[in-house]
Amino acid sequence: MLREHLSHRHTGVPAGFRPRGTDATRIEGFSDTVFAFALTLLVVSLEVPRTFDELMHAMQGFVSFGISFALLMQIWFKHYGFFRRYGLQDPPTRLLNALLLFIVLFYVYPIKYLWSHIWAGPAPNAFSTGEVRVLLEIYGLGGAAVFLIFVLLYRHAWQLRDELSLNDIERYDTRQAILDNVLMAAVPAASVILAASLPASLVGWAGVFYFVYGPLMTWNGIREGRGRRRYEEPAEKGRSVAKKSP
Repeated sequence: MLREHLSHRHTGVPAGFRPRGTDATRIEGFSDTVFAFALTLLVVSLEVPRTFDELMHAMQGFVSFGISFALLMQIWFKHYGFFRRYGLQDPPTRLLNALLLFIVLFYVYPIKYLWSHIWAGPAPNAFSTGEVRVLLEIYGLGGAAVFLIFVLLYRHAWQLRDELSLNDIERYDTRQAILDNVLMAAVPAASVILAASLPASLVGWAGVFYFVYGPLMTWNGIREGRGRRRYEEPAEKGRSVAKKSP
């Protein structure tokens, strides 16, 4: 049991899910290179500060860099988990993976720009209402597109469930991964709608709407955990009986 637990911690998949992508593929190697390049573009400054004032100026971007870094790593962790679970390398997977990498690279600068200005606290009237709308729409469309691609990736894995020989727990996890990413995509999509439709005095609420993620994903995690236990209990009983049998 301990060995199994440690194995799943190492592979990044939940217990009861047999990892089918235990070796790094060319797709993952190329993807990791793209993610590394995207992280390089997020760096506050590519030049080493030469004066104390330059150092302090660079340090002002530390928090915005940290937030942008965390957002990018969240995408990478999802990417890693998908390929560890299924190990797919077929044409649809390659196409969807290429689209994901394209969006990641395209949205690096908008993410960095937005969070740099949010944390720095732009001067009053630094942005017009129209510019705020566009920024929130760009940010929301990028987020919705990223998670929509994960929806399509997991849906593709679900279509191959028989070929992949997914057991009951693995099928449940795959269905829940689709729903999880649908919810993750729905929040930025709703933010885009709010940014485009709210009056000028309320357009900022389109950004505040992202706080919905906290309670929404907490509720979904609790619901998913309860549902998964219904599949785990029979599996545990089956393993116990197998161990007792001569």
